Amino acid sequence: MSDATQGPLLRVEGISKQYGGVRALQDVQFSCRAGSIHALLGENGAGKSTFIKILSGVVQPDRGRIYLDGAPVSFATPGAAADAGISCIFQELSLLPDLTVADNIGITHPPRRFGLIDTVAQRRKAEEMLARVGGEDIHPAAPVSSLPLSRQQMVEIAKALARKPKVLILDEATSALTATDVAKVLALLKRLRSEGMAIIYISHRMHEIAELADECTVFRNGRYIETFAAGTRSDDAIVEMMIGREYASAFPPLGGTQREGKPALAVRHLSWAGELKDVSLDVHAGEVVGLGGLDGQGQRQFLLALFGVLIGVDGEIEVGGKPVKIASPRHAKSRELGLALIPEDRKNEGLMLPMTVRENLSFAALDAVSQFGRIDQKAEVEMIDAVVRQLAIKSDGLDGPVAALSGGNQQKVVIGKWLMTKPRIVLLNDPTRGIDVGTKQEIYQLLRRLAEQGTAVLFYSTDYDELIGCCDRVAIFYDGTISQMLEGADLTEHNLVGAALNLTSAAR
Repeated sequence: MSDATQGPLLRVEGISKQYGGVRALQDVQFSCRAGSIHALLGENGAGKSTFIKILSGVVQPDRGRIYLDGAPVSFATPGAAADAGISCIFQELSLLPDLTVADNIGITHPPRRFGLIDTVAQRRKAEEMLARVGGEDIHPAAPVSSLPLSRQQMVEIAKALARKPKVLILDEATSALTATDVAKVLALLKRLRSEGMAIIYISHRMHEIAELADECTVFRNGRYIETFAAGTRSDDAIVEMMIGREYASAFPPLGGTQREGKPALAVRHLSWAGELKDVSLDVHAGEVVGLGGLDGQGQRQFLLALFGVLIGVDGEIEVGGKPVKIASPRHAKSRELGLALIPEDRKNEGLMLPMTVRENLSFAALDAVSQFGRIDQKAEVEMIDAVVRQLAIKSDGLDGPVAALSGGNQQKVVIGKWLMTKPRIVLLNDPTRGIDVGTKQEIYQLLRRLAEQGTAVLFYSTDYDELIGCCDRVAIFYDGTISQMLEGADLTEHNLVGAALNLTSAAR
């Protein structure tokens, strides 16, 4: 095993990669030592994803060299990289949803007996790996499709560790996790570091970088910028390095909304399947109302219920002062109601990845640009061009697949798709998950502009800073219902945490 005196375990020199006219990486250098955690930082589109795909054998570089334990290596396939000791946990999960947890964890090298898969040994191995990552509550025989996103992420981490890697790469591996699971993963990574593993850690959560990293490297626009010891640069200095400009205040000023007249959205005694219990809430035009609380307390189900996704919802909903029964998402987004939902999982729930950027943008608003069943192409182009300018969507043309865009630009496409429907009420389900700081700022500013234009915004976030910085008030969910409402001087991190834990001392 390598150590610091023997040089880096992994070293990269002059790596470049180009897709058509887009230069994803140009002469990038990087090194990582055994027994260390090296943070890789940069905006979405900085080249991080392409870089780790090269390291893990998913794509091939145009030029440059990779050295592992001092020896030059190249990986034609992900399997070759894994066999050499490089294991990657991508932000977008690689699990097979119809297989069991145990099948997924052991899929590359299942234990065999008499030439057949030894299911008993495979399950035992899965239990061992799940326990190691803190996922003891996950049943090895459960189909992956039956698990919530946060538990699937824990399975993905267990699957990567089952390969016994020398180098472990994590791309936003905590973005879908609950706060409890995040703590487990951070503790695990510290243990792996002490055992001599080299860890490359990609995250936009600066507090995680501060807690974990030994060294940091910044990429910008596909180029290597700088490597420095953790703790030697301020957060603002790092962000400026990432975005290439001076870092302004993350959050725009709040609007000071006056809640007068009938609310744009009124919910009374909403309940569903024991997961939502007697939820009541008003949201006025021009107001950004946050949904807070610990993850998994009913916030996502509440948004899905409002958008007509869930069946069997009890209670009353009013839109613009009129009672409505929202029968389906199609009904929710109709001109009559004017709701839009930005989903949590942009790739599986918000986009059609093989289709073009143009097709994804126009899909939700086809009714608005169609007459007698035919699309008015001129009107469609005008609407698309307007939203591309409004959101500053960066792409190598609108007729390429949306899958080729960076994560931040994909999220802009999801948001832009729904803005084209001209919604009166916008529901957002953790929209900045896995998004870089520059794009986050743009989304924050967009939310405030929507509110200023009279849109009612309901914004669920797992980030307390976002709730404080973006929202006029925050409804705290606990055990499927709204336990407290925080606003004004009471809207602080201390009170948000206390209310999330349902402590009686939290401000009311």
